Amino acid sequence: MLLGIMGAMPEEMDKIIASIDDKEIVERGSRIYYRGNLFGQEVVAVFSRWGKVAAATTATNMILDFKVDRIVFTGVAGAISPELNVGDIVIGQRLFQHDMDARPLMRRFEIPLTGKTSYETPQQNVDTMAQAVHTFLKNNKEFRKILAEQDITSPRLLTGDIASGDLFISSTEMKHALIKNLPSVVCVEMEGAAVAQVCDDYGVPLIVVRVISDTADEKAHISAIGFVNQHAGDYSLSILKEYIDLTNILKD
Repeated sequence: MLLGIMGAMPEEMDKIIASIDDKEIVERGSRIYYRGNLFGQEVVAVFSRWGKVAAATTATNMILDFKVDRIVFTGVAGAISPELNVGDIVIGQRLFQHDMDARPLMRRFEIPLTGKTSYETPQQNVDTMAQAVHTFLKNNKEFRKILAEQDITSPRLLTGDIASGDLFISSTEMKHALIKNLPSVVCVEMEGAAVAQVCDDYGVPLIVVRVISDTADEKAHISAIGFVNQHAGDYSLSILKEYIDLTNILKD
């Protein structure tokens, strides 16, 4: 199995890429793909850049050029649910494009010609990633100690709906509008649902796992930048390690 790993920012991907053994570097469409071995798993990893279009073209390349069997999208997100705090982890159950609106031609959020307003992750895939995240939270005590020094004392996992769009949600007004229109959504980012649409087109499994970097309000840009610079890479690499270890066990 060839696992595709994507993240929208270099800070989310640098430690993953640095940990890949026997790297082959391939450039396609202004992206640099790193193929090799990560924790005993054959992978292709790439920094996709921000936004739905960049993520979608990168995912398409992953599928058509590299023939990946599944994709994990990792990185940060802004909290929409009041239950979430900075440092918590969300696994995407359903993925919505919150800026898709072709009314009155079709329902709000409906992806044209699909009849779908969201893309759902199979429960088995969610459960596997959830088990990996729980193992990470339980066993990675040194990293937890570093987080505790910055008042991230009890990071936890939530499985829920994620909204994607080409907007950085950074005000209470924007946040409340999103809650009103998509009340089931727990966090927001800029890529996952676009990658889900591509993966659905090609029949490739996708799992989106996000770490909360901010609360999608007026201080979001400050919180997000600080969190990404300090912790995003460690979260992504540690979760991927547990996920790969677990999938290798299940495969055997």
